[in-house]
Amino acid sequence: MASPGPSPARLFTSKRFVAVLAAGLVPLLAGCGDGAVQVPVPKPDAAVRRLCQGLRLPEKVHGQQRRDTTPETPLTAAWGSPPIALRCGVPRPPSLRPMSDLVEINGVNWFGHPADRPVTFVAVSRQAYVEVTVPPKYNPAGDVLIELGPLIQATIPPKPEGQI
Repeated sequence: MASPGPSPARLFTSKRFVAVLAAGLVPLLAGCGDGAVQVPVPKPDAAVRRLCQGLRLPEKVHGQQRRDTTPETPLTAAWGSPPIALRCGVPRPPSLRPMSDLVEINGVNWFGHPADRPVTFVAVSRQAYVEVTVPPKYNPAGDVLIELGPLIQATIPPKPEGQI
């Protein structure tokens, strides 16, 4: 079931996760045209920045072509219109607690927030937090997380057991 990770956190089954996603998502950022997408750039420390720069992201996610981001940085990526957005090296989500509900998908723990209607998903229990925003157009959002999870798992090492 769950990979080694934060034992106090509760992990959803995939059916419950899909039900939570069905409530809908709200895009975090603007950018519905074909130009560069404005994505706020995280400001991680040097060690996290190095991990994020090693993340090799695909040209397509959920069938959507990769788009340029502005400002240009290896810490952000976007695909499609409206954009699926990724930011690597974000701070720990303020609402993340040891007892927060997490979803484990193929070895990556995801925290959706806000909890009652996830807008953004953050890969947690990793040495760098990776945030993914999935507009409602691409539901189920879990499909996007399934595609990105192995890349995160291969590049961003897990934190010691029990840390989120």
